[in-house]
Amino acid sequence: MVDTAIEADEILDGGAAVKTGKKAAKKNGSPKTDEKAKAVKESKTAKAAKTSKTAKTAKKKRKTKKNLVIVESPAKASTITKFLGKSYTVMASMGHVRDLPKSQLGIDIENDYEPKYITIRGKGELLSALRKEAKNADKVYLATDPDREGEAISWHLKAALNLEDEKTDRITFNEITKTAVERSIKNARGIDMNLVNAQQARRVLDRLVGYPVSNLLWQKVKGRLSAGRVQSAALKMICDREDEIRSFIPEEYWSISAFVIDGAQNVFEAKLYGTQDGKLELGSREDTDRVLKAVEGSDFVVKEIKKTEKTRKPYPPFTTSTLQQEASKYLNFTAQKTMMLAQQLYEGVEIKGEGTVGLVSYIRTDSVRVSDEAYEQVTEYIRNALGEKYLPAERNIYKTKKSAQDAHEAIRPTYSSRTPESLKESLSNDQFRLYKLIWERFVSSQMTPAVYESMASSIEAGGYIFRINASAIKFKGFLEVYNRVEETENIIKFPKIEENCVLKTKEVVPEQHFTQPPARYTDASLIKTMEELGIGRPSTYAPILATIQTRNYVSKEKKAIFPTELGEIVNDIMKEYFPEIVNIGFTAEMENELDRVEEGLDEWKKVIRDFYPMFKEQLDTAMEKLEKVEIKDEETDIVCEKCGRKMVIKIGRYGKFLACPGYPECNNAKPYFEPVGVSCPKCGGMIQKKKSKKGRTYYGCEHNPECDFVSWDKPAKEKCPQCGSYMLEKGREPVKLVCANEKCGFVMEKKEETEE
Repeated sequence: MVDTAIEADEILDGGAAVKTGKKAAKKNGSPKTDEKAKAVKESKTAKAAKTSKTAKTAKKKRKTKKNLVIVESPAKASTITKFLGKSYTVMASMGHVRDLPKSQLGIDIENDYEPKYITIRGKGELLSALRKEAKNADKVYLATDPDREGEAISWHLKAALNLEDEKTDRITFNEITKTAVERSIKNARGIDMNLVNAQQARRVLDRLVGYPVSNLLWQKVKGRLSAGRVQSAALKMICDREDEIRSFIPEEYWSISAFVIDGAQNVFEAKLYGTQDGKLELGSREDTDRVLKAVEGSDFVVKEIKKTEKTRKPYPPFTTSTLQQEASKYLNFTAQKTMMLAQQLYEGVEIKGEGTVGLVSYIRTDSVRVSDEAYEQVTEYIRNALGEKYLPAERNIYKTKKSAQDAHEAIRPTYSSRTPESLKESLSNDQFRLYKLIWERFVSSQMTPAVYESMASSIEAGGYIFRINASAIKFKGFLEVYNRVEETENIIKFPKIEENCVLKTKEVVPEQHFTQPPARYTDASLIKTMEELGIGRPSTYAPILATIQTRNYVSKEKKAIFPTELGEIVNDIMKEYFPEIVNIGFTAEMENELDRVEEGLDEWKKVIRDFYPMFKEQLDTAMEKLEKVEIKDEETDIVCEKCGRKMVIKIGRYGKFLACPGYPECNNAKPYFEPVGVSCPKCGGMIQKKKSKKGRTYYGCEHNPECDFVSWDKPAKEKCPQCGSYMLEKGREPVKLVCANEKCGFVMEKKEETEE
């Protein structure tokens, strides 16, 4: 019994032990149980991780957006692509995608001047590609240029691609750099309809004037002629200047220089100023002889020496106008070439080791403002490269004119540290020269003034005052970088003289002069004058000049612009029948009205409504009253050497020429030289009216090249009654006859010729 009892207790104890063991195993695990649990756990963890990864990937896919950025040009697209991530696609619209039709007026005058835009021919395939990309994009950024034209291109793109408001944003940047592009995306906005409407107003105005007036010229003068709104005002300026030159009568004047010797035996030129009473003008030889007689044998005594210190402030950074002017002046670039090269530098140039890089800020601007970021960059460069003495105590701030679009900056390098020399290998020669001009102008604009030491000496002889003016640079300042200033005088040696000392005289020289007519416009001076008068805006200067030259209304010799015969015919018609169109004040006021539209102060169609009725009335009058300008084929006695017919005078693109009337069977043609009925003063041959290669009228001998007589002015039949020389016709109404001998200077009015 005991054993049984013991066994039973052991069994009970064993059961308890088993139970306890199971509990312990559950808690602590046995080897087999541990492995199984571990495997299950790892399986669950892996499954959870896989699920989590899938969820994260899906979430990431949901977050990754596809963005489309549309710019105008492939070069700009290439530059911007570098700054944006893989989620951005950058495409180019290749400029405008919609415009008014070429084959018709394209404006519904009866429907409140509503423009009829159509897709530009050849843009269909490009628009299809843009639509496809835009459809798949979550966001579309329109990144065209930051001006009226750029805003209008974005507006047309939005319409042509059927873009929804909520997925479309407008971005602008003044320079194509990573910082500027990223900032623009953060500050994206809607399309500015005030800018769009200002551009629409200009476009519609130009179409309403250009098409009807061109049609008038086709009907009344000849085919392939045209006239525009702003270009007609520019053409009038050039023609008016030519009339001034033709009418100009030179006036005689004299100067006297005394060459004196200082204490160091250096010779200096002292120029006659006048007397103690003031400046003296010498208008004749008699006046000059009177002074010479008084001075002869007199001592040249130094009466006064003044030494002063002057400063020359640096020039502001470039605007579009000043860039075109300086590029014409120093680089001999046309306005059109300057803008083409500047656009390349703005959109981006391939730089070795870096890819495409935008090198300058936006190049269509009339503002001289400089951003804080650009100012900090340039001051750091000046400090490191030149030293603290070239940095002014306070920032140089330049005043921008009231009409300027101050949202823009001046034209400047995107990074001042990119010196012209560091980029020379990556740029074409012309790109390098223009970049160098922009870089030097901008860096110098934030430097200290140049300091000059000047010396003005007054010397008296025989009661007359002569003066010696000299100056030398004491501190170059901004001229260390931008040394393109003609006024810079760098006379190192001042005369060694003292007050009351008597100077030896080497000689006293009188010289005869004649006043000169006003200079013909150049690209630079015409742009400067247009800007001062308020004609056109930064984006229009170059196209205006290109248009009037392409249409052969003006031509150039060296840099001088002058009107062609065709240009003067068109200008005369415009002045007579469309006085407001060519009126400088009216054209400038129209620009102000467009600015008011841009500022949101006026409705754009109001500008058209105020203008068109007056213009239409003038157009109808011109159509009714302007007689057809008959340009008949005038028969000559010159026989065609190919077929024997008498050749006729025709007017072509470059003026009159001789052609065979048997065309197309005989296509013989040659230059025509119109006789003017005056004998050559050199050989007695007949003087002929001719055209230079550039289309400018001149007068030459029929015996050329044996006789080399030429004259820009028409020789007259009359001889000078004073000296017997030949005379020249000057001006239009009244025509004056001026002696060709400048030393004579005789002038008389031309008598009207009467029929016998």
